[in-house]
Amino acid sequence: MKERNGVSISGWSILFLFLVGFGALAVWVLNKIDIKQIPSLEDQQTLAIVGGISIFLTVIIILPGFFINQPNERKVLMFLGHYIGTVKKSGYRWTIPFFSKKRISVRLYNFETKQLKVNDLNGNPIEIGAVVVWRVCDTAKALFEVDSYEAFVNTQSESALRNIAMKYPYENHGTPDAASLISKTEEVAKYLAAEIQTRVEVAGVEIIEARISHLAYSREIAHAMLQKQQASAVVAARHTIIEGAVGLVEMALKQLEERHIVQLSEDKKAALVSNLLVVLCSESNSQPIMDVGGK
Repeated sequence: MKERNGVSISGWSILFLFLVGFGALAVWVLNKIDIKQIPSLEDQQTLAIVGGISIFLTVIIILPGFFINQPNERKVLMFLGHYIGTVKKSGYRWTIPFFSKKRISVRLYNFETKQLKVNDLNGNPIEIGAVVVWRVCDTAKALFEVDSYEAFVNTQSESALRNIAMKYPYENHGTPDAASLISKTEEVAKYLAAEIQTRVEVAGVEIIEARISHLAYSREIAHAMLQKQQASAVVAARHTIIEGAVGLVEMALKQLEERHIVQLSEDKKAALVSNLLVVLCSESNSQPIMDVGGK
């Protein structure tokens, strides 16, 4: 079932035509009927009652056709269980009085999923949550294809979030450029939005945006993973220090040879390298005790 345009016209036009028609009918009746020719008071009362009932029935029939459509609001028209169409124009409108009208908002909805506990690609238990922005784009599907489109979107968003969390690792220690929930947030957000959109297409819903709002290791392994992160950071820092120290030692030996400051044997070079590495890589301010000149 797809959305189609419903039949409606301006309510002000119908109201104006109704008032004009009622006034014209009243004038015509008064001109055609001579009260003096109805001598009986009972007949005059009967005529008044019949006229009043006719006016009342006319108002009762026409009045239910009037309704107001707010901006970003739709009215779904139905007749005896059949879908007629959807009125999209806002303002004071009128349609066939026998149609029932169901209001559906097409404004943006924003909700946050529950914090789900799932296992990532590496099998680590994590806690994850997301914020989803969506709106109804097909009122017919939203109203007739699912029981409650709001509950349907909430459930499918959580299911898609679980699926995404299982396809990515929380973080990649060995390969920083690889995709993970922490390093590739934009990629994960696009993938999550596409995953949810595929699931809620049947409900006539459009996903505007989906982003992870909460991401952390589960409590039972949070301390251990923190220690692992700290150890990885220490190893990475040591790696950087060693690379810098080796570069400085290489530059020092090269400049000593180019400037002919001192002639070093292989043993002296080894001793110099050892002392420089100790100084550059040590956390303390220890000083070398070996004299390069041999004194």
